[in-house]
Amino acid sequence: MKIRWFGQSAFLLTGETRVAIDPFGDVGALASHRRWDYPPVSGDADLLLITHEHVDHNAADAIGGDPVLIRSTAGTFDSPVGEVRAIASEHDDAAGTRRGPNAIMAFTLDGLRLCHFGDFGQAALRPEQRAAIGAVDVLMLPVGGGATIGGEAAAAIARELAPRTVIPMHYRTEALDFLEPPDEFLAACDGADIRTLDAPEAELVDLLGTAERPVVARLTPPA
Repeated sequence: MKIRWFGQSAFLLTGETRVAIDPFGDVGALASHRRWDYPPVSGDADLLLITHEHVDHNAADAIGGDPVLIRSTAGTFDSPVGEVRAIASEHDDAAGTRRGPNAIMAFTLDGLRLCHFGDFGQAALRPEQRAAIGAVDVLMLPVGGGATIGGEAAAAIARELAPRTVIPMHYRTEALDFLEPPDEFLAACDGADIRTLDAPEAELVDLLGTAERPVVARLTPPA
């Protein structure tokens, strides 16, 4: 299975089934007062997951292929990859009163259990959220602070879930200037195998560590 990062929280997973998550399109006013230089998202998918309705995450029209859409809602859904669990969470640490709801997406693709945290902003997972997520092999986690958790909180969640691979997302890069860089998160990943890749995509089989020593894979943003 190949994972491709488009920047921010947008991914395309290509295996037996193609899964797109949180694509962005024209971010409009967001880019008018902040730097946003990511190239457009493109590609076809069989399944499209949108974690919440902010413009840098919800451009469903950017994805072709007439995918099944699970959009910014909680529940358990049938899909082209089987069961998808969309777990209710908040975009802030004030019960969603500042930035609204967020859905954590958990599903299985090509034998790996994947979990994408969207714009998770809670201080920590609640026990019922942790139970609903279940086992995780590959974790896509925001680490850049601001509208989401920052590095220390993200590292604590990674330790709690004990995935084999962590893909940090939603942080400052040369293309984006309004979040924190991933340095705090990387420094807090004690014992992890930290790798900086020279491309925005990779084969996930090459990035699998263990629960005791996960691979933290920092993909290069697209240019």
